[in-house]
Amino acid sequence: MDIYFLEEKIYFILLISIPILLLVYLANLYWKKKAQKKFAETALLKELTPNRSKFKPLMKFLLASLALAAIAIALVNPKMGSKLKKIKREGVDLVFAIDVSKSMLAEDIAPNRLKKTQQLVSQTINKLTGDRIGIIAYAGSAFPQLPITTDYASGKLFLQALNTDMVSSQGTAITDAIELAKTFYNDVEQTNRVLVLLSDGEDHGADATEAAEEANKEGVRIITIGVGTDKGGVIPIKRNGILQHYKKDKKGETVITKLNSSTLKDIANKGKGSYIDGSNTAQAVEELISILSGFEKNEFEAKQVADFKDQFQWFLGAALLFLLLDILVLERRTLWVQKLNIFKEK
Repeated sequence: MDIYFLEEKIYFILLISIPILLLVYLANLYWKKKAQKKFAETALLKELTPNRSKFKPLMKFLLASLALAAIAIALVNPKMGSKLKKIKREGVDLVFAIDVSKSMLAEDIAPNRLKKTQQLVSQTINKLTGDRIGIIAYAGSAFPQLPITTDYASGKLFLQALNTDMVSSQGTAITDAIELAKTFYNDVEQTNRVLVLLSDGEDHGADATEAAEEANKEGVRIITIGVGTDKGGVIPIKRNGILQHYKKDKKGETVITKLNSSTLKDIANKGKGSYIDGSNTAQAVEELISILSGFEKNEFEAKQVADFKDQFQWFLGAALLFLLLDILVLERRTLWVQKLNIFKEK
């Protein structure tokens, strides 16, 4: 029995462009007919352009649409398999708590602190194998972004959606993030629990270290990654990518935000974890992966899965064929078809 699986369903969104292209095609056809009527009568146009085909333009549009649909399906990458095998999944439950406060917009670390954080998490996910991941966003308060899952593709989508406008209240509620993270782990499976806090550590709650210590008593190890520099930087406020102004305090002075590594180190120490400098992405990711590899991997899932094989190449081949036909098909009538005169045209 064949089993089908779609790897990247997000690319089905490309199919929306087909009806849009149809509207453009119909609008262009309407414009051409209107322009031709101004130029000459229908009978005269037939005399002036005897080889013009009415069917070929539509045929070329259909070929282009089929090519686009085939490319979209190829990107979705359908997979098919019939061989079932039992696998065991081993790893840790890894929750990323990401600071989305306004200070994360500072550009003292390129491109800015939040984007650097997203790069760190994304590249870490790329190196994971059997671990489960979850995502929490926090500023003045914390809220779940992605529950514990093995779906890394979904994790990356939710990760890229993070922005500093998600939480109205400002601050760095690390305590709330730690408390929320404790609810992510499955008490039944008793897997190793790891919380990775990514922040500049600024404007944190006073009881963050106490929360870290309590979390560790419940089996949660906390790794902190500092994103920012000791020198710090201003906080640009932009609209549609255009700089409007720099954030100011109540006195009207420009705010300078700096990395508070000491707090993050204290939290990591209380959480029986480690502190990592996030300024160098590749180095920070390697250090994090090295730490995670030292944790005992628990078996937390055993299920029947199909041995899937990629099928994208068939659709990619079809797309190339449709594009080739679209290039070869000219808008003028085909000579041998014209001689047959199937429709008894005069």
